[in-house]
Amino acid sequence: MTRDYPLRINVEEFKEASRQLSSIMAEIGACENLERLRGLEGQAALIYNQRFDQMILQQKEHFFFRSRSRRPPLDPVNAMLSLAYTLLSNDMMSALEGVGLDAYIGFLHRDRPGRASLALDVMEELRGIYADRFVLSLINTKVVNPSDFVFKENGAVIMTDDARKKFLTAWQNKKQDKITHPFLGEKISWGLLPHVQSLLLARFLRGDLDEYPPFLWK
Repeated sequence: MTRDYPLRINVEEFKEASRQLSSIMAEIGACENLERLRGLEGQAALIYNQRFDQMILQQKEHFFFRSRSRRPPLDPVNAMLSLAYTLLSNDMMSALEGVGLDAYIGFLHRDRPGRASLALDVMEELRGIYADRFVLSLINTKVVNPSDFVFKENGAVIMTDDARKKFLTAWQNKKQDKITHPFLGEKISWGLLPHVQSLLLARFLRGDLDEYPPFLWK
């Protein structure tokens, strides 16, 4: 963002957020206490969310992000984020099960009946670069517009049927785009990323890798 849109965002605020996140990542690398690790994750999420609204560059009178709202989402951005996270978690569950791992037994997310804790763990590293960036692109390229959403009396905001179809089509198209995986050094599609990370995790758990390589994308 600072490189591509220096006149449309507060560059210094983004650079400061980047410094703070880098500091937290260094702490995470040395952290051996699970509760402390969850606390650091919460700090990082707060810093990230405080900058999210500035990444919305178009249609700002209709699309904004104040805070994360779920069950129900209370604005169009949260409605799209919820759908994107659901799609990503489903892809991650399938990928984990495809490499022989139990998607319901996690490390960081507490185990609860019906919660795919491991899928939620692994998708954390993909949430921002995969789902969040996708939602922002739909807004900033005006693929979605205010008429794609219905505002309920209880405050909930839902997507219209046509908007969901448009969203799902764009999601499937995005999955075909190619990237070079930073650890493997090979070209893969975005859609294969959940499978690749699941495979790397399985190889680490089975002793074939010395450590798990998270997906770090710039």
